[in-house]
Amino acid sequence: GGGGAGGLFDNLSLGGVARALDEDEDEDADEKFLCVEVTTEDLATGPGVPTKAELFDGLNCRPGAMVSRADLSSDLAVLLQTGLFQNVDADVTPLDKGYRVTFKFQEKIWPGMVSFQVDGATILPKEIPQEVLAEARTQPFTTVQTLAMAKNKVEDWYQERGFVFGTVSSFDGMETGRVIAHVTEGKIRSIRNVFVDDSAEGGTTDQGHTRPHVISRELPFLTGDLYNLDDGKKALRDIFLLQLFDNVQVVPRPDQTDPRSVNVDIMLRERPKKTAEVECEWSVAPNDSGRPSLVSFQPGGTVFFEHRNLQGEGRQLYGSVSTSNFFAPQDDLGFKLEYVRPYMRGSRDANKTNFKLSAFNSRKLCAAFAAGPGCDDAPSIWVDRAGAKAAITENYSTQSRGMIAAVLEEITTRDEAGQVCAEAARQPAQGRPPVAGGPPTTLSNSGTDRMLFLQAALTRDNTKFVNGAQVGARDILQVEQGLGPLGGGALFNRHQASLTRFMQLRKPGRRSQLPPLSLVGHATYAGCIGDLAAYDTFTLGGPYSVRGYNVGELAATRRKLELGAELRVPLPYLKSHGYAFYEQGSDLGSSKNVRGNPTEYFRRVGSGACYGAGAKLGTVRAEWCVDGNSGKGALHCRFGERY
Repeated sequence: GGGGAGGLFDNLSLGGVARALDEDEDEDADEKFLCVEVTTEDLATGPGVPTKAELFDGLNCRPGAMVSRADLSSDLAVLLQTGLFQNVDADVTPLDKGYRVTFKFQEKIWPGMVSFQVDGATILPKEIPQEVLAEARTQPFTTVQTLAMAKNKVEDWYQERGFVFGTVSSFDGMETGRVIAHVTEGKIRSIRNVFVDDSAEGGTTDQGHTRPHVISRELPFLTGDLYNLDDGKKALRDIFLLQLFDNVQVVPRPDQTDPRSVNVDIMLRERPKKTAEVECEWSVAPNDSGRPSLVSFQPGGTVFFEHRNLQGEGRQLYGSVSTSNFFAPQDDLGFKLEYVRPYMRGSRDANKTNFKLSAFNSRKLCAAFAAGPGCDDAPSIWVDRAGAKAAITENYSTQSRGMIAAVLEEITTRDEAGQVCAEAARQPAQGRPPVAGGPPTTLSNSGTDRMLFLQAALTRDNTKFVNGAQVGARDILQVEQGLGPLGGGALFNRHQASLTRFMQLRKPGRRSQLPPLSLVGHATYAGCIGDLAAYDTFTLGGPYSVRGYNVGELAATRRKLELGAELRVPLPYLKSHGYAFYEQGSDLGSSKNVRGNPTEYFRRVGSGACYGAGAKLGTVRAEWCVDGNSGKGALHCRFGERY
């Protein structure tokens, strides 16, 4: 070979059992050469076996590095210390621009496995070590592949269940055949709230306006628990639902001093505590020349105020006032004031019971007085509700909950001009005045009712999403009980039960992003015993009832039964689903038991069915629906889900 460094490393071979020479024993130990290529020979491969990149990470010898003989010896020692190889050699051969280093591995072979144990595992079932031992006994020797198989089986069990820090750190006992795998499971050592604050030094601080227990009570894990990815996602969701933060991140990090432990940082960016907004609106319409002009200079709009975090306890106060004329707001003033106190029973309450107190005024069009297909038109009846409501809600799971409330209301029915209206009317023909003497709009003869009643609702929902499609079951029970003389004289019991099943008929492929083939079945029954005002009747027809009809087009009734079915088929190119449906609704002959029988007065039929097909396009449902009574079809575009 040539002189200098090149001659020193030509065809150099270092035995794996060799150690770096002391500088006083070899004066050329620090002579360096350029490594341009690193290769391997006889390196075992397979699932769980350390790859070349994993083995060589952190070694001195790498392409583009200047390497000495001492560096090579150090790298060989590191590779041998893994315990996976009987011997490792390094050959150095010259190339045009430097040298190639080839690491030659001799696989280590141990006696056959006699027993297999896992050290450090607290939740791993005993069946996993038994499976490892049974498979290892099919081979006469224990090799790197055998250890890789054991590592894969143990780690797969942890990973499949969300324990992302569950890993095998090392093995020992191979020489005797009694193999022990040492496991780290990721025990949570500390949980820290980190508030992102651009004005703080370093951009973060440990102190925010929100008190620590408001955040910690939403966490499904505690110090000492094993960190689970699903728990991290649940914590992220539940903290977001507090509506106190613009951004939330759950960041687990291995502990620097103890690799068996995990430190969890909850990164939080708080929203402004208080918000106040004023929105003004002016109506614009075309004038006589067709150009847009203001209908009125009187502005309408909304005044809004919100405090999201009273005393740092997560309690919220919300208020809004809206009107179409700020100069005369008494004409159509709408308001809502709401106070919410979460965890009213304390931070340790597993049901997260919250209390909500609200005062409100609202106006809605009453569908009980909608014209049927045999009626030309019907003047609109508006229902004003003003009152207060106190409600207690318990959360039994993410989607299941129960609620009980007391409601005090004043209900007033008004005509299109805003005047109090005690009875409905219909328009017999174009240009003629409405026919009076229609059904009464309220229980009293004055057009205004006052009542106190109790509300209760129970929701059982175990649905989940599979590639964007719901699968599971949802049951909802709602009851309202009038208090008779204590509540203004109205004594009644209104109840409604709905059952929906989302049945998966075929599982999607492992790599498929399409929703599964599924069948939806739905049934709703509603009824009322006792006093029943027209504005509280159950209506048939509409996008969330029997969808082939307008809201209330079929009936306003004391009892009703709705049945529906929908077959959902995946659409490959849209990554969504198309569907065919059938729905039917009936008043069960109870329309005649409503005061004034608005169903008959407005010439509605009392029952109906519809069928059709459609496709889900993002949040929009485009569907062709056929009215079963008339046989006519129409195209509808609706937002959200039917069930």
